[in-house]
Amino acid sequence: MKNNRLNLAKITSSQNHWGKSISKEVLNNFKDCNLYTCAAGISPSGIVHFGNFRDVITSYAIYSVLKSEGKNARCIFSWDNFDRFRKVPANVPANFEEHIGKPLSAIPSPVLGFDSYAEYFQKPFEEAMSALGITLEYIDETKEYKSGRYDEAIFHALKNRKEIAKIMLSFMTEKGKQEGGIIEEEYIENYYPISVYSRFNGTDITKITNYNGESSITYSCIKTGNIEVVDLSKDRIAKLAWKIDWPMRWKAESVVFEPGGHDHASPGGSYDVSSAVAEKIFGIDPPMFAEYKFVGLQGVGSKMSGSKGNAVSPMELLDIYEPTLLKWLYFRKRPDQPFSLAFDSEIYRQYDEFDREVSSNPKSDDLILSGYEKNENPIPFKQAVALGQITQWDDTKTLELIADLKAGYNESSTKIRLKLAKNWLEKYNSEEIIKLRDSLNIEYAKSLSEESKNQIIQLKEALKKEYDSIEKLEELIYNIPKDPKLTDKENAPAQKTFFKHLYNLLIDRDAGPRLSTFLWAIPRDKSIKLLSI
Repeated sequence: MKNNRLNLAKITSSQNHWGKSISKEVLNNFKDCNLYTCAAGISPSGIVHFGNFRDVITSYAIYSVLKSEGKNARCIFSWDNFDRFRKVPANVPANFEEHIGKPLSAIPSPVLGFDSYAEYFQKPFEEAMSALGITLEYIDETKEYKSGRYDEAIFHALKNRKEIAKIMLSFMTEKGKQEGGIIEEEYIENYYPISVYSRFNGTDITKITNYNGESSITYSCIKTGNIEVVDLSKDRIAKLAWKIDWPMRWKAESVVFEPGGHDHASPGGSYDVSSAVAEKIFGIDPPMFAEYKFVGLQGVGSKMSGSKGNAVSPMELLDIYEPTLLKWLYFRKRPDQPFSLAFDSEIYRQYDEFDREVSSNPKSDDLILSGYEKNENPIPFKQAVALGQITQWDDTKTLELIADLKAGYNESSTKIRLKLAKNWLEKYNSEEIIKLRDSLNIEYAKSLSEESKNQIIQLKEALKKEYDSIEKLEELIYNIPKDPKLTDKENAPAQKTFFKHLYNLLIDRDAGPRLSTFLWAIPRDKSIKLLSI
């Protein structure tokens, strides 16, 4: 059997981006193709998360390189929505259990506005791909099966069912056969490479009992007890089993490259079995294959899982990541190298590293693939978080503050990253939010000494006047608790205590942003109200 499994560590050099290395292998193994098809896909059984995105981005990278080399190429994404509904995800009502065994495309949407359960999960992913600037050719597998496009392949597989059964057995261990109670002769005789969706209750909880050698099968519906003969060329209720469906589609779409996760890549797993079926049953070479590692989530828990309900959707990631940065994070790592997306302060480093690469190496393959546009002097993400909190996310105030600080941050970058920084804080790091109180902190005010109260009142009255610069406010707040008879060092404790009182009255904390800048940025009437003890 031809082995088209790629060893990325072996074929990738420091001189070549992994996308170029894989593309070279594709061109060496599939010469003079009229169309180079790179493929990805998923069963929309739950939230399509950004672990799944690695499937897309890996295939899309190879497609992009092939296109850049003048090849006629496309990147397809198959919605395996003719797959059976296996279990109810955590974010779907429990009563959907009644639909287990039906095609995902035949189940109603959990919410109004979508044609099916499958579409409910497909649409957000497609919208995210559009936002990322990734153009895919989407293939609806339910429509393909229902159209009759796969009829001949299904009948071919049925006619060769015993040969397929032998291939399946060849990948089973003796221990596995024993544990499964498999007797080889019986397995071969009773094996069918398809499942059938009952016309009586819509589920695939059925058993095929006969095949006429052409297009008709006899099956029994286990739940209803009904038995019928069906001509599959007219009633298209059959679906090929995954390890036969996959190579069938490789042939139908002329796929030359498709990646897969560890579950498909393990020795004797889906790719190996499907490759044998591709060669021996469908008469084609399997596409080049690269294993990719799963993507972790730092700051929100363990590995993503759509079925467990803790998956992060594409749009949720785009709430905190710029599209080009997000793509860059995937492109800069070989698919077989794990990495994590960050929902904690690690995101600061990711933004900084991206900005440094844009500045120092703008022609890197990672950046070119990500489709970035150079943005002179972008505001660091950490600074966006800090300044946004100081100005309470007022764009105009923030831009004024940046001008006052003479930081020179790009205005477009500032507006974009302020929005992302605000999302990052409010959705994932709420404990770090600095928020002005809505009303006077009466309890804290009661605890103040008369001297402290007088200092607060003095500041409040001063703020009613024309203190319009950070420098003047800085001088004011340091002078109020200052004793002219003492040195700066001797005055420091009293000033620190005064600042602590101000922070507690304004934001319920002992410390916060630089006080003079904060008082300049926040609405003056609001600060006066909160200091009216």
